[in-house]
This record gives sequence, structure tokens and C-alpha cells, in this order.
Amino acid sequence: MSSASIKKIIPCKKNQLIEMVLDIEKYPEFVPWCLNGKVYTRKESSDLVEIKADLKVGKSIINETYTSLVHYYKEKDKILVTNIEGPLTHLKNEWKFKEINNSTQLEFDIDFELKNNLLNAIMKRSFNFGLNKIADAFEKRALELYK
Repeated sequence: MSSASIKKIIPCKKNQLIEMVLDIEKYPEFVPWCLNGKVYTRKESSDLVEIKADLKVGKSIINETYTSLVHYYKEKDKILVTNIEGPLTHLKNEWKFKEINNSTQLEFDIDFELKNNLLNAIMKRSFNFGLNKIADAFEKRALELYK
């Protein structure tokens, strides 16, 4: 299993960053290796947004689609992502947002394992590089949209 954490201060408002993270269908525009994003359902209540979505990730002919369940807990300023089906045996992403002045402290934790042992071994080697590249892409996108 691979796991990591990233903590960043991003110069935009908390609600702007949360909306950007929840806008899954825009991921192919800025997230490395994300080829497609499709939202199937989005339900909203007073404290919870629940999204069921697919992400197609990879490069050219080597790609996989996985379905995830996204829960945004409004009062806790937290997004929790778990896998439903696809190439993952396990996925847990946790995004935590805290507004500090006019910036947002973002904490991102990820824990995952692929079903394919060979791909899992390859991913473990390049995991931190890939995660940092993705985190940088979210920060760059926030700066483009909100700065």
C-alpha cells in the first residue's frame, strides 16, 4: 500500500479551493495523467455533498477508469474520497481546508493500493514524484482561477 501527506498554503479563499476540488469534470484540464472526469450523481444536503464520479487516469493506451465516492463535510471543511470500483483494491483521500487570512492551508492525505501487483510496484517507486506533480497542478490552477 502507498500513502503520503502534503501540506500547502494556497493563496485563495477556502470555499474557492473546495469548489475547485469538487469540480471533478474539469480535472482533465489541469491534473497530470487525468484523461477524463465524469460525475454520475451529486446530492447535497445542509452539511453534506455526495458525488459519485469516474476518473480515467493514465497515458495514451495505458489507462484505467475508477469510480469513487466523494463526501464533502461542510462543517468540518473536509473532503473524503473512497473507491467503489476499478483497478484499486483500496483508496482513501482526505482533503482538509483551513482558511488563514486570505489564504487556505490545505492538508491532503492519500492511501491506496492497486489490484495489479506489477503496476502497484511501479507506482510505489514513482508515487511521491507523481503526488507532488498533482499537488503542484492544483496549486497552479487555484492561482490561475483566483489570484
